[in-house]
Amino acid sequence: MVKLDAIQKRLIEEIADLHSVPEGAYNFRANSQLAGRNTTANIDIVSKEDGSGIDIHIKPGTKKESVHIPVVLSQSGIKETVYNDFYIGEDSDVVIVAGCGIDNCGSQDSEHDGIHRFYVGKNAKVKYVEKHYGSGDGRGQRILNPVTEVYMEEDSTMEMEMEQIKGVDSTDRKTIAELKAGAKLVVKERLMTHGSQSAESGYQVSLNGEGASADVVSRSVARDDSSQTFNARITGNAPCNGHTECDSIIMDNGRILAIPSLEANNVDAMLVHEAAIGKIAGDQLTKLMTLGLTEQQAEEQIINGFLS
Repeated sequence: MVKLDAIQKRLIEEIADLHSVPEGAYNFRANSQLAGRNTTANIDIVSKEDGSGIDIHIKPGTKKESVHIPVVLSQSGIKETVYNDFYIGEDSDVVIVAGCGIDNCGSQDSEHDGIHRFYVGKNAKVKYVEKHYGSGDGRGQRILNPVTEVYMEEDSTMEMEMEQIKGVDSTDRKTIAELKAGAKLVVKERLMTHGSQSAESGYQVSLNGEGASADVVSRSVARDDSSQTFNARITGNAPCNGHTECDSIIMDNGRILAIPSLEANNVDAMLVHEAAIGKIAGDQLTKLMTLGLTEQQAEEQIINGFLS
């Protein structure tokens, strides 16, 4: 049984695209309390003894199953740190959907710091989706500081989709990944800030085994007086392939700092970085406005396409 009020259900829809209780394993957390849980024959979810989070155990060989672990805060003033550990068995193929939504209508800050650690077994495949969202008309801030640690065994694959488009006043995302031979990591980050919001994204990826590869790509838009920092470091310690890219649109009085960084400690480490920051091209706006859109509508169309 999932116990959520109307506001919490709306937040769940925003961060996990869920309109009903999902099939498979899930763990819903609302205002620092367990709101619902289900396990399957192949996926077990256990609360940590100190109450600080959960352990998710996925049996070797598990295929075409999913885990949903959304978190919502709808009371002003809640500040929590949660540790979730994922143990993903060999030869499995699963989807994990996380994310946090905060609705703050009060005067106190609300904050969720989620520390997720993934231990990905040999030949396993994982798709991880994490979306952050904020709402509410209170003076209190909506703060999210996620930490993601990924430890990948030989020939494993992990695809990460990280999205934050609306309503989060402050975020500091840290991602650390260590890859053994043949492991493959793909990260797709989508970020938009507005008002006076600030967002920092830091990635540290170590390619430690022969044939390991990583592709870290961020697309972002900074509007109004908001600020962003993207700091990605890929270290090649073996014959490997690494690529990091930051592509950003700056608007109004926004500020963006991109710091791509590469370190090669092996002669056969092939590492590439790219970074581009610029405003929306005038010819793009003109073309859409000739089709009948206002300038604001044209901007929104361009941004939506850029972040899709």
